[in-house]
Amino acid sequence: MTALLIAPAAAATTRPQPPARLGPNWFATVMGTGIVGTAATTLPLHAPALRPAATAVWALAAALLVVLSVTWVAQRHRPAAADQVTAQFWGAPPMAALTVGGGALVLGLPAAVPFDAVCWLIGTAGGLATAVAVPYRMMTGRPAAPDAAFGGWLMPLVPPMVSAANAALLAPYLPGALRLDLVLAGYALFGVSLAATVVVLPQLWSRLVHHGPGPAALAPAWWIVLGPLGQSITAAHLLGIVAPTALPAPYGPAAQAFAVLYGLPTLGFALLWLALAAALTIRAARHGGVPFTLSWWAFVFPVGTLVTGTAGLAARTHATALTALAVALYALLVTAWATAATRTLAMAVRGIGQKP
Repeated sequence: MTALLIAPAAAATTRPQPPARLGPNWFATVMGTGIVGTAATTLPLHAPALRPAATAVWALAAALLVVLSVTWVAQRHRPAAADQVTAQFWGAPPMAALTVGGGALVLGLPAAVPFDAVCWLIGTAGGLATAVAVPYRMMTGRPAAPDAAFGGWLMPLVPPMVSAANAALLAPYLPGALRLDLVLAGYALFGVSLAATVVVLPQLWSRLVHHGPGPAALAPAWWIVLGPLGQSITAAHLLGIVAPTALPAPYGPAAQAFAVLYGLPTLGFALLWLALAAALTIRAARHGGVPFTLSWWAFVFPVGTLVTGTAGLAARTHATALTALAVALYALLVTAWATAATRTLAMAVRGIGQKP
């Protein structure tokens, strides 16, 4: 979801330097890598090499999650008095755990159900904490400037939507009463994230119209808007699949209809925003270039949510256009991931080489 990932000082630099301490923004690499593998399993393709490749990418995301978590704990990280920009980054670690857990279940890996259950509990608790704590800090701290709104404001609000989708993945493995509870929790989490996103989106649009897109380094942040949009389509689709097995009539069939009747209009707006975000990025690139920071991972995970959401709608409607769109978006996702991953690896290697 994602300046997400841009430290305040980094937004003004032309040549980013590796951070002295590993921060929560690094967990966006797990989110972006994990969704490349997960999204591959949703595509309406039957290439023999697709699932092994998806599993390999998921394994990389899982390894990154372990390495980053251990490093984070080892450096005895304590949350600093973050400003209203850096505070948004705390949405990344919960989503990283949810992405890896959900990927294990989708790929059908050994012990995937208990593993995903643990990841869901951790990610959901952490995501709800950020969804409350970060806005609370913004509401009670120093008032934000008129031009302060940016895509990163959505970052702490997306985790509950990822939890909603993962709840739908877990629910079929639970007995009746627990399944019902989890489906209801999924829809409640869906509402938490969707309502908060609806509140924030007009502020982002207003900032763009009245104050412009800001410095070039902020360009990737406008792609974060795709995160809650695409993830909500995905969550509605997955909840619609499991709802008939948990909810009494007429709610089960209504959930199936909701997945399409909600998903298609939201996809339309998401494609509009994709065009706007791409145009703003091209504009920034033409006016001095977009300096590389971890914010480039905002080009990855949000696009991945569009892939999974579009693929779900294609599976429901059997529309050729949606199938083609899902494949095209996945090609964009892989390109963005390869670019961000290569640049991040080079930055990390430079950082290691600069250590005494």
